Amino acid sequence: MKEKVQKVLDRIRPALQADGGNIELIDIVDGVVKVKLLGACQGCMGAQMTLKMGVEKVLKEAIPEVKCVEAV
Repeated sequence: MKEKVQKVLDRIRPALQADGGNIELIDIVDGVVKVKLLGACQGCMGAQMTLKMGVEKVLKEAIPEVKCVEAV
């Protein structure tokens, strides 16, 4: 599952990098994907919305086993 998640994150990454940010996969536990937001995404007021409405939505669509995404 980690490889699948990483591939999806690699597709999302250019959009984050365009705004000066990035994302790193930390772990996956029982369908919960744990990521770290980097660069401009770190501490950004819109980071939570990006995480839930962007990253989580895309991951759930691509990988039904994903339950949610959490920032660590």
